[in-house]
Amino acid sequence: VGFIFLFDNLGYDVTAIITGLGIGGIAIALAAQNILGDLFNYFVIFFDRPFEIGDFIIIDNKNGVVDKIGIKTTRIRTLSGEQLVFANADLTNSRIHNYKKMERRRIVFSVGVTYETPAEKLRQIPDVLKEIVESQEIVDFDRAHFKAFGDSSLDFEIVYYINSSDYAVYMDIQQDYNFQIYERFE
Repeated sequence: VGFIFLFDNLGYDVTAIITGLGIGGIAIALAAQNILGDLFNYFVIFFDRPFEIGDFIIIDNKNGVVDKIGIKTTRIRTLSGEQLVFANADLTNSRIHNYKKMERRRIVFSVGVTYETPAEKLRQIPDVLKEIVESQEIVDFDRAHFKAFGDSSLDFEIVYYINSSDYAVYMDIQQDYNFQIYERFE
């Protein structure tokens, strides 16, 4: 206020100065909007921690391991090796699947048998599938059912839980189940 009176007494047009400062303030605010938005999104990621460095995440159809979380961008290393750079604003506005925080994995898979399979053998299949799934200690069996009449097979659905989030463990167990199912059905 003192400077305004000083400039007014010196003969300057104070209304023009105040108007210029107002327009300049609006211009600075518009220019800083993106910067402040990026900073806000960084703090959202920093404090909320939807993911951390080293987590395997999926955003839309892109996936990889978080390499670096910066003020403006987050860098993700994909499974094929390239680096994806996401704006933090894009990440805070997206659905993020964080597989590092998964404690156990639910698996649903199907097995089909031919239509020529006799009914008495069809009735045995859910019990055989249950035995196979229960052969692994790290797995909790949920169910096995004759699910549907498919186009070219009679379809059974099996559901189980693996008490591990490790994808390699899941694939090893599923491969073992596939071999056992093939051998038992043979």
